[in-house]
Amino acid sequence: MSGITATGEKRLVLVSGRAHPVLAQEVAEELGVDVLPMDAWDFANGEIYVRYGESVRGADAFVLQSTPAPINQWVMEHLIMIDALKRASAKRVTAIAPSFPYARQDKKHRGREPISARLMADLYETAGIDRMISVDLHAPQVQGYFNSPLDHLMALPILAGYVSSKYGEEDLTVVSPDAGRIRVAEQWAKRLGGVNLAFIHKSRDPKKPNQAVAKRVIGDVAGKTCVLVDDMIDTAGTIVQAVEALKANGAASVIVATTHPILSDPAAERLRSSSVREVICTNTLPIPEEKWFDGLTQLSIAPLLARAIRAVFDDGSVTSLFDGEV
Repeated sequence: MSGITATGEKRLVLVSGRAHPVLAQEVAEELGVDVLPMDAWDFANGEIYVRYGESVRGADAFVLQSTPAPINQWVMEHLIMIDALKRASAKRVTAIAPSFPYARQDKKHRGREPISARLMADLYETAGIDRMISVDLHAPQVQGYFNSPLDHLMALPILAGYVSSKYGEEDLTVVSPDAGRIRVAEQWAKRLGGVNLAFIHKSRDPKKPNQAVAKRVIGDVAGKTCVLVDDMIDTAGTIVQAVEALKANGAASVIVATTHPILSDPAAERLRSSSVREVICTNTLPIPEEKWFDGLTQLSIAPLLARAIRAVFDDGSVTSLFDGEV
């Protein structure tokens, strides 16, 4: 049987969708378990079918699914896997969505718009989850959309550890891509030893998705190695504009650090042809081979997910993984 069995008590099983099997395998190796066998296929009209190859009755099930493009297919597969676990009498189901789907649509900017992130929370709870684990939510208030617990993990220690080990001897400045992410930039600056902060003042047209204009740099970046931090890179238009704005203001070089590498076209080409020194991301989302470029570094989030899974399974503290910061 796959998983960890606590004698007379609980059994942990790890379930994976088809979106990012490499990450699931890395998490399984960290935990010392096998991924639960599962048959999954699509009907001719796109309907998704899943069936588990082993009993999950009474198990503590953790069901992992990333949501790269096409996002709607993988969200639906995640929901169906959760439903199958509940109907197979799993005792507790914890959904793991490393990159929370529809996270950018967390509020209404104009009338007659949806709050799609809340809809996602409702769908997961209707499917039957008891708990959610996610990494670097676009907006922390998404935690409040759930009636069940949500463990909000942070990739900052992984990303900042890499930056510190590689660039720690240089004159660093942490840069927020907009005023809304200054708190995250402050955490970065603290982690890197109290380095200086700057941010980009930008504007965005709510009628035009994936478009923003970097207007000016607030803070001293002249001669600095700038660490530009954001939670996701989608088409990379905003981040490349920010890189060029920093260079125009005298930055010696710019490093980009992000958690979720969505990299929708033409992101890879934009980053490849920009003056960015290195793009550092995690593997919350898979990166297709054709979107890799020189200077792109991907770090594994698997050890963090495995530690969180083990803490939940053992009824331990997840917040302690981040020194109390959430």
